[in-house]
Amino acid sequence: MRQVAQRVGIEPAYLSKIERGELQPPSEATTIKLAEELGEDPDVLLALAGKVSSDLKDIIMKRPQLFSQLIRQLKQVPDNAILKVVREVRDGEW
Repeated sequence: MRQVAQRVGIEPAYLSKIERGELQPPSEATTIKLAEELGEDPDVLLALAGKVSSDLKDIIMKRPQLFSQLIRQLKQVPDNAILKVVREVRDGEW
């Protein structure tokens, strides 16, 4: 824990308190550094911390009504169907 904290630029005691739920999750920047250090997906750690990355917020804020409708509709969709949509968007197969 000390080595991870040192590489991320935070105090080991602070990291320990976050792990134990004694302190609020760290900032977005620190959470991303932790994710990278631990080999985890930053978006997953941010979500576990109850946060959304600032780049996603910017995207949503440009079309909040459309994205809120989309996300609410995807709530009941199985993962494989969402993955199919992601692949189609990523690959430009519209």
